[in-house]
Amino acid sequence: MKESDLLGAIEAVVGKDGLSVDESDKAEFGRDWTKVFAPNPLAIVRPKTNDEVSAVLKLCNSAGRAVVPSGGRTGLAGGAVAKDREVVLSLGRMNRLGPVDKLGASVTVEAGAVTQAVHEHCAKEGLTWPVDFASKGSSQIGGNIATNAGGIKVIRYGLTRNWVLGLNVVLADGSQLAMGRALEKNNTGPDLRQLFIGSEGTLGVITQATLKLTRLPEECEVFLFSVSGIPDVLRLFRSACEAPFTLQAFEFFTDKCLARVQRHRKVDNPLDTPAAAYVVMEIERHPSSMGWLEMLFEKELVLGGTMGQHNAQNAKLWELRESISESLSATGLPHKNDIALPVANLEAFCAQLEETITAHYPGFEVCLFGHIGDGNLHVNVMKPDAMDKAEFLARTHELDARMFALVRTFDGSISAEHGIGLLKKDFLSFSRSSEELATMRLLKRALDPNGILNPGKIFDA
Repeated sequence: MKESDLLGAIEAVVGKDGLSVDESDKAEFGRDWTKVFAPNPLAIVRPKTNDEVSAVLKLCNSAGRAVVPSGGRTGLAGGAVAKDREVVLSLGRMNRLGPVDKLGASVTVEAGAVTQAVHEHCAKEGLTWPVDFASKGSSQIGGNIATNAGGIKVIRYGLTRNWVLGLNVVLADGSQLAMGRALEKNNTGPDLRQLFIGSEGTLGVITQATLKLTRLPEECEVFLFSVSGIPDVLRLFRSACEAPFTLQAFEFFTDKCLARVQRHRKVDNPLDTPAAAYVVMEIERHPSSMGWLEMLFEKELVLGGTMGQHNAQNAKLWELRESISESLSATGLPHKNDIALPVANLEAFCAQLEETITAHYPGFEVCLFGHIGDGNLHVNVMKPDAMDKAEFLARTHELDARMFALVRTFDGSISAEHGIGLLKKDFLSFSRSSEELATMRLLKRALDPNGILNPGKIFDA
């Protein structure tokens, strides 16, 4: 089918306002937060209903035209990039929020609903969907589920897959699956939902989800601590885990991250003494917290610390952590990686990573931050000002191979929460066995035999 004929048929399904070939739209919707690949989609399609998604996929499947599902495009692995004349299927107009079921603690929302909007919708009923991260103001539920998103509260609540009761998914041929609904228990064979959670849009397009909710946490206390390095970050974490309060989040960042945030945001460091690393910690208010704080300073587990006195101060402390990604991109070109290690292996891994970079990549600035409580490190290598972009990408690809070999040695994963996409597929075997990869390919061929859904992501056909 000619491209013009395909676009005409798609327009007949979604209407003129649901199809765009405008160059600015293609540039915006054809990329995610990565800056490695130039976007080059055929068109942007914005359906409004499940049936429209089904009809569009049926047309594209018959025409052999690749489709890239698109949410908030906040990923960092190239999973939402359309660079080879694909049709981008943006779910942004499918953003309806159903009523909150207070008794069943669930809500049904469409895939294009923004994460923060879901939080605000549920908070009115004293409930929350506890998946939370810095990009919640633009990320969408479908993308969160398709990447099994993590975030700042995994230590308390676990990953996205723990908070999905039901899914509606459209397969490559237009077939529609409605799975799970609002049932907590449904022991009727393999759980097909889990095939699509974390599959990065390669097996089907998520159009609607029934989300499991929990109560809003009690009033929280937020702390910022300064420590002398990663070993002390882990000692502080160990102490927090042994305390009687409930940890909501335990995040760290290095002084290099803080310097980038201060350069971009012009914010002050609320702690007087400079330090090599910082921790933002959130707990549910507990009468023991003040005594625990006194113990930290008595045992010299921290160099300094402060506690937010009200919600505005808590937000200011969180801003230091949550504005890091934005600040790195605003002040340079970062090569981003998110990796996961067993928490017990973090200290040794970080020491060896530093040795590797010092020995082989002098002059590279590395900005480390992450969700230390669940072993998730974000490793950001900043491009030296004098280095050409192409040379930088070649060097970081080489660095990735060395780093992922270390990750494998320490029993970790090359991707903690952003997925594989285009950027990490060369290294997937560092975390997956050949038998696992063969099974993943078998699933892909079974559910998408023509290979139209997000081709080239995770692995090549």
